Amino acid sequence: MPDFFSLSRHLTEEERQIQKTVRSFVDARVLPVIADHFEAGTFPTELIPEIASLGLLGCNLQGYGCAGLSEAGYGVAMQELERGDSGIRSFASVQGSLVMYPIHAFGSEEQKNKYLPEMAKGKLVGCFGLTEPDAGSNPNGMLTVAKEDGDGYVLNGTKRWITNGNLAHVALVWAKLHNKDGEVRGFLVPTDTKGFEARPIHKKMSLRASVTSELIMEDVRVKKDALLPGVRGMKGPLSCLTSARFGIAWGVIGAATACYDSALDYAKHRVQFGGKPIASHQLVQAKFAEMLTQITTMQLMATEVTRLKNEKQLRPQHVSMIKRNNVRDALGIARVCRDILGGNGITLEYPIMRHLMNLETVYTYEGTHDVHTLILGQDATGISAFE
Repeated sequence: MPDFFSLSRHLTEEERQIQKTVRSFVDARVLPVIADHFEAGTFPTELIPEIASLGLLGCNLQGYGCAGLSEAGYGVAMQELERGDSGIRSFASVQGSLVMYPIHAFGSEEQKNKYLPEMAKGKLVGCFGLTEPDAGSNPNGMLTVAKEDGDGYVLNGTKRWITNGNLAHVALVWAKLHNKDGEVRGFLVPTDTKGFEARPIHKKMSLRASVTSELIMEDVRVKKDALLPGVRGMKGPLSCLTSARFGIAWGVIGAATACYDSALDYAKHRVQFGGKPIASHQLVQAKFAEMLTQITTMQLMATEVTRLKNEKQLRPQHVSMIKRNNVRDALGIARVCRDILGGNGITLEYPIMRHLMNLETVYTYEGTHDVHTLILGQDATGISAFE
């Protein structure tokens, strides 16, 4: 993995050990099987207990059986998981940042004690129900509603593109209250509740080693203790997304470096034109010089935003910038590496096409590239282009 500016020197000994441990796990347990799972369109559920045993589920949360890692420790862990596959990192991101984090931040003490220890162990899996068929980039346009009824609520609606949906034991569903205000609230819904159905989405060409689902709720009745008491409005789901995007910005560095390392090794051994490796040719070297610069920029941005987070100075716009930049550059690097490998680049014998296809989804989810562009444009000009 390239580290041109030796940025790893800023990691503590514990953070370096985290990276080493997760890297060894990915090398030993993920890489030998992930291409077959990608081809078959299956998720390696047998790895869930192992991921949990490494403390990687909700790993930057404190207490309740969570590992309490530093933000940099969380970042390098996500980086190494995505070096394996975006689907593996997505599983951990959804579990930790999109379900465990809001329970930890906004849940009651009873909810925290009920869910967090079992989720940290991987014995309970969660999913995050925000996106709908007609409400993607504008989640406030959701149609899912929760109507107060007696001692609980009745939920109706559909969520789509939900990672972990068919693995989940509990779904964090965001819905508008059925009243004049239409306030958005979060509900912890056991997936075995009557009227709740998760349908897997098939025929995907990206994130194939990941479970993606549609959630159907028809008169799903939950008690009032299912409601997250500590947050109201869109602040709830948006704060979860900010947390997850931070992990994505670190994670895609892993995908980019996996492609870079594979292409570099290939270029040094692929002989053409007079018996010389293609790495000796100027055009190929120019590609590696540009990719190395992009990876170093990605690392610098992730490192600096981590510092801002530690200093309590992080703004959502900071995370928009690193998510936008790092995913775009990781996708570009994957495309260049695929080109360097020629025809071999499209096979699952090498990791590049798999990462390239996965990154096409990462480019879109958790806020599309264009939406993050407009967020930064609004921050720069003070003028919203959304309205």
